[in-house]
Amino acid sequence: MTSKFAVSLAVCAAVMVVAAISGELVVQRRGIPNRVTILYWEKWTGAEGEAMRAVVNNFNASQNRIFVRYLSISSVDQKTMFSTAGGDPPDVSGIWQDQVCEFADAHALTDLTEMAKASGLTRNYYIPGYWDPLFYKGKLWALPSTPASVALHVRQDLMPPDANTPETFPKTIEGLDALVDRISKKNPDGSLQLAGFLPSDPGWWNWAWGYYFGGKLVDGDRLTINSPENLRAFEWVASYGKRFGNKEVQSFQSGFGTFASPQDPFMTGKVATEPNGPWKANYIRVYRPGIKWFAVPFPHPADRPDLADRSNLSQDVLVIPRGAHHPKEAFEFIRYIQRQDVMEGLCIAHTKNSPLRKVSEHFFKVHGNPYIRLFDKLARGPGAFYPPQIGILPKIQDELNVAFESINAGEKTPKQALDDAQHRLEDQWRIYKLQVLDK
Repeated sequence: MTSKFAVSLAVCAAVMVVAAISGELVVQRRGIPNRVTILYWEKWTGAEGEAMRAVVNNFNASQNRIFVRYLSISSVDQKTMFSTAGGDPPDVSGIWQDQVCEFADAHALTDLTEMAKASGLTRNYYIPGYWDPLFYKGKLWALPSTPASVALHVRQDLMPPDANTPETFPKTIEGLDALVDRISKKNPDGSLQLAGFLPSDPGWWNWAWGYYFGGKLVDGDRLTINSPENLRAFEWVASYGKRFGNKEVQSFQSGFGTFASPQDPFMTGKVATEPNGPWKANYIRVYRPGIKWFAVPFPHPADRPDLADRSNLSQDVLVIPRGAHHPKEAFEFIRYIQRQDVMEGLCIAHTKNSPLRKVSEHFFKVHGNPYIRLFDKLARGPGAFYPPQIGILPKIQDELNVAFESINAGEKTPKQALDDAQHRLEDQWRIYKLQVLDK
């Protein structure tokens, strides 16, 4: 196949995708008389999707000018980008915080700065760690739907008496490592029966390990993937492969069930501790309501007490794609979701903490996570951090996942893996700056 023919095929495929999405949009935009119809695409399904549908229904019933048509869409990020390129996007789209800079650099988003300011939504209304990552290059590109912070979940029934409460659980990473050595168990054949902790469970935030050791991934315009702090973090990750055996860990993990199931390793007691978001409480309540557990801040290196109470923040966000038919009405709907009562109701339904600076006592009292005050405190604290604001963030996350897997499997040393990631990402960042940022 010639390169020209391959390019032609790719262009035709993209055109066909845009045409299909545009045709679907025409059907979805069918409105009701005397109202402006807003098309809202969201990624959620199941209970989370129904919770947002209830918010939409309440908004539609609260006034008679705007009607929001809510649709659960798979691959919502890709379809939003394609439809925006085709000139016929939805009016509101629910994407992930990690994609905001990439979408903004691609000129795929509507600037919300002035609309937010006029409606009273400023940095003072939000917890800074949720507002700041949405403010990029001097403009506001998104607003929160539901956020999260991360804490270490601990199976209380699998802990020794001297570590079975939040107060007595180890505060340092060295203390955690020593505890893991005490409580982990192997079968007679040498296979793992219980792991006190595994860096690969659940394995969703491999980009964040360096931050728990004082590192970061971007410094100004420079990538710092293989910095000494990040290297220290991944050497610690590698220590767990040495502790249990790389092949043994891989074999052990192959028997794990999915996260949203009774076979989740934390539920079954195969893993005694796990970093996760506040939503974990909901899955415990549904699938293993009898287990005893608690949540604590992730431990810090013993020589870095300044890194206590570190927590990586993430959030689902709402954007108005560039070229949306009704941006003012779309923002009115997004503004409705930012109301304290509406936001708290949605976050309770999703078992998450609130992104708002002001939170009611009622929110804490009725919340389904008994440790929700901890997640709220971590999000507000000086140890809260979020992914770097850079357009190639998804590529950075992918490369660090590759590095993590190669280290976890014993295929590369941490230095080799991070050096390789640094080299590949520097090339991608250089190309991105030339082709996207015109630098």
